[in-house]
Amino acid sequence: MIIQFDKIKLFQQPDGVYLGLHVKSPLQAEKATEKCDGKLCDAELKIHRERRSLEANAYLWKLLQEIAGVVGTTTKEEVYRNAIYDAGKFDFVLLKNEAVKTFIHSWDARGLGWIAEKTDRKVDDYQQIICYYGSSVYSTKEMSTLLDFVVNEAKELDIDTRTPDEIAKMEALWGT
Repeated sequence: MIIQFDKIKLFQQPDGVYLGLHVKSPLQAEKATEKCDGKLCDAELKIHRERRSLEANAYLWKLLQEIAGVVGTTTKEEVYRNAIYDAGKFDFVLLKNEAVKTFIHSWDARGLGWIAEKTDRKVDDYQQIICYYGSSVYSTKEMSTLLDFVVNEAKELDIDTRTPDEIAKMEALWGT
């Protein structure tokens, strides 16, 4: 159960210390109270981040398909992977040499945009790996960066990059 809150206070009572949360949904708080009252429960606190929208994802894949169609020698999936390489989120990890093959296989199995590769950097019995994340875990900001990159690629190919909302607004103004 996830409960969103925007303020937190600490209360010292005779029977212990309590956390008080200023919640967004009193109904969720009530359900949590009923579910956990008297039981040992675990809670994890993390800063809320908006995830990418489904509309942004659909727009991204529309542009990827159009780019692939204009280029003619590639698929939308290959265009997506290239965009992940060029503008996607990534991290570096250092692994023992014997763990590299298994790690890369496991990372790549997560999905189309999940790409792990060896770099040129080696230290003793360790190999550096660059790990690209698939856009399914991107924040709104990260998705925006990827989408901006793809939009620019499409513009360079003279592909219409107007969003469905922009097109609908223009059609409404023109009365079509």
